[in-house]
Amino acid sequence: MTSTPSLSERLAGIVGATHVLTDPAELAPFLTDWRGRYHGAAQCLVRPANTVEVAAVVKACAAAGAPIVPQGGNTSHCGAATPDGEGRAVVLSLSRLNRVRAVDAQNNTITVEAGCILEAVQDAALAVDRLFPLSLAAEGSCQIGGNLSTNAGGVQVLRYGNTRELTLGLEVVLPNGEIWNGLRGLRKDNTGYDLKQLFIGAEGTLGVITAAVLKMFPLPKTQITCWLNVVSPAVAVELLNAAKATFDAQLTACELISETSLSLVLKNIPECTRPTAASPWYLLAEFSEADPAAVENWLATRLERGEVADAVVAQSETQARKLWALRESISEAQKVEGVSIKHDISVPVSGIPDFLERADAALKKVYPGIRVVAFGHVGDGNLHYNLSKPNAQDNTAFIASQPAVNRIVHDTVDALGGSISAEHGIGQLKREELLRYKSPVEMALMHSVKQALDPGGLMNPGKIL
Repeated sequence: MTSTPSLSERLAGIVGATHVLTDPAELAPFLTDWRGRYHGAAQCLVRPANTVEVAAVVKACAAAGAPIVPQGGNTSHCGAATPDGEGRAVVLSLSRLNRVRAVDAQNNTITVEAGCILEAVQDAALAVDRLFPLSLAAEGSCQIGGNLSTNAGGVQVLRYGNTRELTLGLEVVLPNGEIWNGLRGLRKDNTGYDLKQLFIGAEGTLGVITAAVLKMFPLPKTQITCWLNVVSPAVAVELLNAAKATFDAQLTACELISETSLSLVLKNIPECTRPTAASPWYLLAEFSEADPAAVENWLATRLERGEVADAVVAQSETQARKLWALRESISEAQKVEGVSIKHDISVPVSGIPDFLERADAALKKVYPGIRVVAFGHVGDGNLHYNLSKPNAQDNTAFIASQPAVNRIVHDTVDALGGSISAEHGIGQLKREELLRYKSPVEMALMHSVKQALDPGGLMNPGKIL
């Protein structure tokens, strides 16, 4: 009598045996999140090559009652792509869906598969003299499907918006294995509900994004990058608004960086050097297609008024990359110091100084000697607010304080009308926190959507809800 094939054997029949991993050693890298905070188990990892194979995999898993955990570059900060510890899940890797399907320069759109590395999408746009503006520290390893699933932000939201605003259409495999083809490159389409918005930011809990139509923009011919010393976040916000009033959309990025953050980079990341004299805070500003003389005159005025204490303007692309490396290396530099309690919050831009003052004071009162690593996208009110002890050995014990620390930080955010997750998502990390800050009406609506699309609860269970 012929035995019934196992799920992994059925999946091998769909994608080929070499693309189903069951060996524990081979699975291990896919079962731990980037920060090393979450560790899961899975019966296998499957790597389909195209959307049809994804659909067949989802159908097979649904028939077997096996949970499905979609995974891109595995760069989540919230454990969103890590399975639970039960070992029943199938990790569905999108890494082989890595084709650029179409580039329409006249329509300023690019159609890409979910497994495309973000940097590859940027390069494909650059090849036709266009810009795909989504830019973040992990762009060399994160995949566009993950960016879509977390509604990633990055450093150019100020000018171009987050991933949601950069997306015109999606292709999605639904929890029952059906394929929804919504790959339309239209900027106007009012034929009913905008279904793509259900899946952007859903962290794979409603379906598997397999491809997307994304916006491109004219490639800026010139960019001016400035590093500015400022005395406080309040002055930084004033400078931001002064720059916006003068340069409008030519101000494409504006990042706030604390001296504590910079010091960690200088300590832990080789070949990084301090660009100016030490200061409590810094702004990293980027101007695109702006008149260099106008930027220099604007900056000279700020220096004369004492709003900026010191400044550096990059004189070459290499210098600009070095300045950006100081900003983009903060997370990696902090990781060297051990685990930390991270927050990805947003408040109204005007509330940034108030948040930092309130949260810093409350935390230092309860946890003397706490180290606050604060940096982020001041232009859209999104701060990364990370907490640790100066001695790396103390951080393993300090992490046990996360619930109490979260309460202080998130209550402060909530009091200012902010959000506990600006661009990293909810994942496992903030699932319980969500219940405190979302109204019962909002939670009921989200549960209704989940039940309607995924009644079996098999799509990335334990994330968000």
